[in-house]
Amino acid sequence: MSASTTSVSTPAAANHDLDFDATALQGLARLDDWGVIRAQGADAAAFLHGQLTQDFVLLGQGEARLAGYCSAKGRMLASFIGWKTGPEEILLLCHRDLLAPTLKRLSMFVLRAKAKLSDASADFALYGAVGASLPAGLPAAPWSRLDAADGQWVRLPGAEGAARALLCLPSAAAQPAAELAPALWQWLEVRSGVAMVGAPVVEEFVPQMLNYESVGGVNFKKGCYPGQEVVARSQYRGALKRRAQIFHAESELSVGQEVFHAADAEQPCGIVVAAAPHPLQGWEAIVSLQTSALDGQALTVGGPDGVALQALALPYELLQDI
Repeated sequence: MSASTTSVSTPAAANHDLDFDATALQGLARLDDWGVIRAQGADAAAFLHGQLTQDFVLLGQGEARLAGYCSAKGRMLASFIGWKTGPEEILLLCHRDLLAPTLKRLSMFVLRAKAKLSDASADFALYGAVGASLPAGLPAAPWSRLDAADGQWVRLPGAEGAARALLCLPSAAAQPAAELAPALWQWLEVRSGVAMVGAPVVEEFVPQMLNYESVGGVNFKKGCYPGQEVVARSQYRGALKRRAQIFHAESELSVGQEVFHAADAEQPCGIVVAAAPHPLQGWEAIVSLQTSALDGQALTVGGPDGVALQALALPYELLQDI
């Protein structure tokens, strides 16, 4: 079946949103809330290929992968950005608050595979780079990679017209100046529409509820992995009733908050996955919510009388089928 795309119709952004020029941003932000899992051994790629939603066996040296790690029920336990540093080594970046339990769970399934997993967070320093801080040789396609003299670079999806990338450096190397405020980097993450799973939302979503199939996070042609049947069934049978959407609010938002629809004061219709302050006013968030809730009626956070949300446009189209 050929792939097609569809857009979610949402209201226009608030006027003050248009006053901030993100394309002028540049610099590096230190990502202390990220951690690194190292997978080493002759079977490292094959092992991860059988555990995650993306293809790691055919992963090239100039590529990175966005991938989910799911339970048997298809619910995401963690998400990673991963790449090969050599024929028998792969680095996986994830939220630091999930690293220990995720490492423990993955290690349980290594069994006789020639692979060893370890926490390598102390060995690396991670930065988010914006604008002119990106190296000229880094390809423009998201999830492409470059080995450079100043470290390993991974191109991320852009946000608000600003180019973005990850920089991974040995912790023993000289560290660059972190010129970009972490809050600005977090806001660009929200505006990219790509959410990474953190501890407050573990096992809340199948990958499509975070639009992972539309941003390079799921490979439907690879072999089995935990939860694959659920993920595939959600895609092929048209059962996707929740999607990720970006919203603006005038008050602070936080990950894990529930979202309510005006027509139902009892049952939440969504949950905040990522949140950050807008550079000028208010807060913005990625929310995974029922698609039926995007009907133009009021949406609020925390309860029926909570903070009002205004839907903003996604920066990409949603994959409709495979």
